[in-house]
Amino acid sequence: MLKMRLSMGGTKKRPVYKIVVADSRFPRDGRFIEKLGFFNPLLPKDKKERVGLDIERIKYWLGQGAKPTTRVARILGENEIIPMPAKGNNPQKAIPKKDRKKEGEAEAPKAEASKAEAKAEAPKAEAPKAEAPKAEAKAEAPKEEAPKAEAPKAEAPKEGEKK
Repeated sequence: MLKMRLSMGGTKKRPVYKIVVADSRFPRDGRFIEKLGFFNPLLPKDKKERVGLDIERIKYWLGQGAKPTTRVARILGENEIIPMPAKGNNPQKAIPKKDRKKEGEAEAPKAEASKAEAKAEAPKAEAPKAEAPKAEAKAEAPKEEAPKAEAPKAEAPKEGEKK
């Protein structure tokens, strides 16, 4: 199966990618059929040198059945070679950070209101529970004393055997 994908080059912490057509069984940076362009993620988005594409060859390989990876599909979509792919399912990443803060502020009053409701309901729910432990404590008290008395008897012979 043919894939249009990125093949990494460049130096440490300074990546430069080649857009290539390769068999899906070949390694990422290994053998490829043809180089179709390049992508330099370190440059700003508005610079021409960030992406270079051979549009005719890309259309040819798309016609031959080569499937672009998600990142290559986005690059091709931004350059209007193919329709822009649908965004992935991560709603928080799709929202700009400024808007995330605004949503958090809007949710805070709702959270405070729900906490206030929970506090109002909590004393009602806790009142019966407070009575129940007292009754249980009285019933359990004699049971707890009996095992404590048995425990030293069981330990005494063990100490004698050790000597």
